[in-house]
Amino acid sequence: MMNPFFLLVIALMLTIYGGFNYYVGLRGWQALFSYLPFLSSKVYWLIFLLISFAYLLSRLAEKYLPTVLFEGLNVLGVYWLPVMLYSLLLITALDILRLLDRWIGFVPLGIKQSLNPALGLTILILVVGIVSYGAWNARHPQVNHYDISIAKQAGSLQQLHVVMVSDIHLGTIVHNEHLTKMVNTINELKPDLILFAGDVFDENIESSNKQEVSDNFRRLSAQYGVFAVLGNHEYIGGNAEEAIKYLGKAGVKVLRDSSEEINGAFYLIGRDDKSGSRYSGAKRQDLKTLMQGFNHSLPILLMDHQPSQLSEPSEQGIDLQMSGHTHRGQMFPFQFITERIFEDDWGYLRKGDFQLIVSSGYGTWGPPVRIGNKPEIVDITITLNH
Repeated sequence: MMNPFFLLVIALMLTIYGGFNYYVGLRGWQALFSYLPFLSSKVYWLIFLLISFAYLLSRLAEKYLPTVLFEGLNVLGVYWLPVMLYSLLLITALDILRLLDRWIGFVPLGIKQSLNPALGLTILILVVGIVSYGAWNARHPQVNHYDISIAKQAGSLQQLHVVMVSDIHLGTIVHNEHLTKMVNTINELKPDLILFAGDVFDENIESSNKQEVSDNFRRLSAQYGVFAVLGNHEYIGGNAEEAIKYLGKAGVKVLRDSSEEINGAFYLIGRDDKSGSRYSGAKRQDLKTLMQGFNHSLPILLMDHQPSQLSEPSEQGIDLQMSGHTHRGQMFPFQFITERIFEDDWGYLRKGDFQLIVSSGYGTWGPPVRIGNKPEIVDITITLNH
């Protein structure tokens, strides 16, 4: 039997989501669509309801829908989410201006009028422009370079070139074409070590063209190998074990609370994602246990999908942690939330000898849209001090 509290939370979220959509739909009808002579209110609201709940419908009925219909509803739904968000922000801002104008009297007449098709069309064009830019931006990742140093000896190794990518989210929305571009860019960088810091797959691994994706991963080339850790989305979809096997066959070794001593020069640790225990029932090991027997005079690198609880790696002598998960909010204004949740939600942080690099991610979750941040491949040059 489902937890009553969980049901209450779901009901509350659906009510809020439904309320936001109704507000956007009502204003859309009043300001624009009611002026279309061929469109009745009943047809409008029927279409609006289908679009608004397309994503939720696709997820709930995934097992029962033909693949084409599921993916069609899914794509429609994920694009509607940013349309709804930015429509909501713009319409709310205008309604607040009208409310303030009652006391201040500074708003132009054209904006004062709620039932204004010119204003409605302007908002629609703005929203379409914002979302279109965000969709373009999400498909054009950049390479961000970091030059750092670790004051440790690593045998004869004086410099280590690492490429790290997080949050690809391969699945229904992010396809093999996007992966092909990523692999080509990584190989052009000619790294010594390639790392994937979690959420390689979205919840639905089956939506990926497995053979083509596998062939792409096999094209990756690095002297010290290609490694990955699991993220929360491999667990959410119940595909953690399958992801490990699949990546292993494709030449990517998944470190799940395990480590590698590489070339006798440095250690690489991969932690199981902190959310994994909610799905597998097994608590992840602490860093102290994972580092038993380590030679701490060698550099120690760590992959942990979520950049949380940073005191632990700092206290245990980790030299560099690489994480993702945050997407840097993915869509404005959510970066203000990730900035509050995480000590570092993107970029570089140093605390004593402990260094952290958090990636904004390569792919997207949900809407294939990024506004206020860029997708990225992280290119790190580590100078090892002797």
